[in-house]
Amino acid sequence: MKLNEVRVRFAPSPTGFLHVGGLRTALFNYLFARKNSGKFILRIEDTDKSREVSGAVENIKDTLKIFGLNWDEGPIFQSQRLKIYHEHASKLVAQGSAYKCYCSNERIAELKKRAESEKQPFRYDKYCLTHPDQTGDRFVIRQNVPEQGTTGFEDLVYGKIAVENRLLDDGVLVKSDGYPVYNFANVIDDHLMNISHVIRGEEFIPSTPKHVLLYKAFGWNPPQFVHLPLLLNKERKKLSKRDGDVAVKEYLEKGCLPEAILNFVAFLGWNPKTEQEIFSLDELTKAFDLKKINKSGAVFDLDKLQWFNVRYIKLRSPEELLRLVMSYFSGEAKSADREFLKYIVGIEVERLKVLSEIAERTQYFFIEPEYDKELLRWKQMNNDQLKIYLKKAKTIVESKIQNREALARVESIFLDELVGELDKGMMLWPLRVALSGLKASPSPFEIMTAFLLLPNGKEEILKRIRSAIAKI
Repeated sequence: MKLNEVRVRFAPSPTGFLHVGGLRTALFNYLFARKNSGKFILRIEDTDKSREVSGAVENIKDTLKIFGLNWDEGPIFQSQRLKIYHEHASKLVAQGSAYKCYCSNERIAELKKRAESEKQPFRYDKYCLTHPDQTGDRFVIRQNVPEQGTTGFEDLVYGKIAVENRLLDDGVLVKSDGYPVYNFANVIDDHLMNISHVIRGEEFIPSTPKHVLLYKAFGWNPPQFVHLPLLLNKERKKLSKRDGDVAVKEYLEKGCLPEAILNFVAFLGWNPKTEQEIFSLDELTKAFDLKKINKSGAVFDLDKLQWFNVRYIKLRSPEELLRLVMSYFSGEAKSADREFLKYIVGIEVERLKVLSEIAERTQYFFIEPEYDKELLRWKQMNNDQLKIYLKKAKTIVESKIQNREALARVESIFLDELVGELDKGMMLWPLRVALSGLKASPSPFEIMTAFLLLPNGKEEILKRIRSAIAKI
């Protein structure tokens, strides 16, 4: 390793698919590494086999690749490094910084119950340390936390943090099944992998003093610590799945573009201190600075994610958009004329918040819509007026529109016929509803232009106008 080289790691547990909080941690590590010409390492902390979820590792890797967060080293699996952890645990036991604990699950449960009744946080009572004659085949290895003094560290976001040792628990380092816990394995790996900066969520602050004690016990210098603010809902409470803390995969499947998600996630606890809000990954790298990470919790606002997504959708070309939305179409739409599909996607793009909306928003092009006749009514139009204007629209289509020849002139043809009309809405509103069956949709000119791209387009337009007239 080069002297003073920046080396960071993203170390998820495969206990589920990658969530937005994990993506933010990965992104900030990646940006810091790239900004400082350092290394971004992927480490899979898979020592809790009872909670491991099938497919989680592949999901983590695939998700990082989708967002362009390519790692330089790894993935490194902790489950393949058990010998290393056992060797280091033995060193701690030999020097008295850790000890074997033979207490039964029942005794530990009783201690926790007593602490709860006394409204105190659970702390193991060091029984097996003070009774070294305990023996047996089943034991855990616990950290021997000093009972006096304080332990602190300097966080690059939150500043100096210290806690009295008497408040810290002699936590388990190695479980009875031989697997290390997070608090132990990550310290060993961060040292052996020469990690310079540990960038992770604020929820790890309470356990960091115990990590510092382990570094001290081994005689190692700890890395720089950077803790990221908690993700909060709009009520400024810890984010839950209900509030949007779901797997990134779900946002992608709904039709959020990777660029929009990444841009949104970057602003969760980080502020570039400029007016710019739309950033490419390269621009984020250039702008990223640990000093611009906020201390206060980051509010996870799905409306803001949609705001980003709408803007990135509009930046896509019609050809790109069609490619992206094809998976959301089904049935007749799936095999429809490509030029027709590209056009209807293009006229709906202004209304799309997520790509998955395209199927429902364009359904009326493939299935004749059903709607209440009252929707046809513009303002205070009576039935006679409705019929008059719909019949006038039908006459214009029959006599003036000749399929593809009129593609570029549909709007002008209608507007020429409506010269002198005081309220063009008296024709255009009921005509649009007759064609789409919706309260909000593209203009009737855009809808007719789309239909005219099809061989039987004119007939379809007339059929829908006749159906509307028949409803009145």
